[in-house]
Formats: sequence, C-alpha cells, structure tokens
Amino acid sequence: MDVFQLLFASLVFPGLIFLTALSFLTQYLVRKLSARMQRRMGPKYVGPVGILQPVYDFLKLLRAKELVKTRYSMVRAAEISLLLGLSSLVASALLLPLNVFNIGSPYDFLVFFYMASIWPIIMIIVASLSMPGPYTSVGVSRLLSILTVSEPAFFTGLLVPVALASFDTKTPLMISTASSKVLGLWINPLTLPVMVLVTISLIVAIQSKLMLPPFNIPEAEQEIIAGYETEFSGPLLALAILLHDMDTVVSALAIVYLVLGGPAPFTHASVEGVLLLVVKYLVVITVATYVKNVFGRYRIDQALMALLKYGLMPAVVAGILGTVYLYF
Repeated sequence: MDVFQLLFASLVFPGLIFLTALSFLTQYLVRKLSARMQRRMGPKYVGPVGILQPVYDFLKLLRAKELVKTRYSMVRAAEISLLLGLSSLVASALLLPLNVFNIGSPYDFLVFFYMASIWPIIMIIVASLSMPGPYTSVGVSRLLSILTVSEPAFFTGLLVPVALASFDTKTPLMISTASSKVLGLWINPLTLPVMVLVTISLIVAIQSKLMLPPFNIPEAEQEIIAGYETEFSGPLLALAILLHDMDTVVSALAIVYLVLGGPAPFTHASVEGVLLLVVKYLVVITVATYVKNVFGRYRIDQALMALLKYGLMPAVVAGILGTVYLYF
C-alpha cells in the first residue's frame, strides 16, 4: 500500500470521514428508535426528517457552547486524550474487511481489539481525570468496576468465533479470514450452541461497554450528577460524545463481521453483499437500542452480577465448548 492509499483509507473510507458520518447517522437512528419506543417524535426539524440533528448538536457544542473549567482543569490533556481515542478507533477500522486496501496479518484481531476497545477506554478515563471535580473520581471508579467484567466478556465473545473460524488455516486470529468463514459456524450443529452463547454474551457486553441502560450507573444523574463526564462542556463534551458514538459504530461493525459474517455469503463488491451488511448493522443497533429502552438502570452491585451471569459466563462456556470442539 502506498502513502496515498493509506491516507485515503485513514481520512476518507473507512477512516475518519466515513466513521464520523456513520456515527452521526447511528446516533440519529438510536434517538429516533428510542423516541418511537417511548411514543415521542425524536429529532425532526434539522435536515430532512431531522437527520442532521446530531451534526447540529455537535457543531453547537464545538463552536457555540462555552468550555467551563476550574483552577485544576487540564484542558489540553483532556483534548489530546479524546483525540487519541478517536484516532485509535479510526486506525482499528483499517483492519476490518470494510477497508478496500486489505490491511491485515495473522493475529491482527488482537491489535484490533486493543485499538478499538482498550485504548479508547483508557483515553476517556485520562480525559475525565484531567478535568477533576467532586464527582469525577466516583464516576471513574464505577466505570472501571463495570469495565473489569464487560471488557473480558466482550473480548471472549469476539475471540471464540474468530478462533473457531481460523483454527485450521494458516492465518490464525485474522479478521478477514474469520469473517469469511464464521457463517459456517452458524450452520454447523456442533458449533451453533457456541454461537448462540456468544451472541447472548455480546448483547449484554456491548450494553455495558457503551454505558447503555441498564449498565449506565457510571453516568447516573440522580446519584452523582453526570458521572465521569461531569466536568465536560463545550468542545470537550462534543469530542466525548463523538468518541462514544464512534465506539458504538466500531463495536457494532466488529460484531457484524466477526459474529455475523459481514456480507457473507456475498462479497462487498456485490449489491446483495452491501445490502446484507447494512441490514446486519441495523439489526445490531436496533437490538442494542431495544435493550436500552426496555430495562431500567441497575445499581452497581446488580449491574456487576448481571454482567457475570449473562455476559461473562456465556462467553466462558462458549470458549469451553469451542475448545472441546476443536480438540476432541
């Protein structure tokens, strides 16, 4: 890959511009679906059927709203942390089969997970602690409590199908190989229970990973004002919201490719493949939105217990069953 191809992939597709646009569109879909489930109208006035409302909100925070800071605020550190989180998500998207320039290698799944899941979390925590306040440390501690269970569940839920799909190949734990073969795991009676358990685990894990109800206790307004983002305002809040939405997009794309097979049995170059890819992405977003609106917020102890029961345990059982299938 030459420099121009890398720049195009990083800045345009599937990089910064594409992910930002998809993040705004996904936020609009979540808000619209949530409004319908709650018998509200949702975004309506900015743009056709309100589709530009997320863009307007982002620009308003970025340009019009004041950045409130205290004596001990480290604004520059917070800005750099959030931008590094966004950069990491953009870089992780280059490893997905969505990239037309085919960047990948054996074990690239581990690199992808580090950039798409671990690094953005570290950056949001650093950004939060860079804007200290009386409630920030409480929100961060609750966030870390949730993530100590949700991240292993999310990792295991993605790792199991990748390992099963690429076990007998010369490219172990390679995303492109796994995405092209994972559909076979759904039609194999021996691996179907594994995929069902993985799906249950990921449904729970993605809710907690993205701080969606019922696992949004770190952002609980009644208990600690607004959690780890209490001191964010203006441009910082705009970047934090964009980071969250882009994290949602990349996490959903990871599930679409590594669990649902992406455009399989079609290819990206076919109309059927593109449509199937869009449908699978919408299914993932719709399920997450449905769960978000059906459940109320858990207490921290309830959230951790639910994550252990319905997030981590199904993933662990799926890993054990997958190991038995591979070696026996």
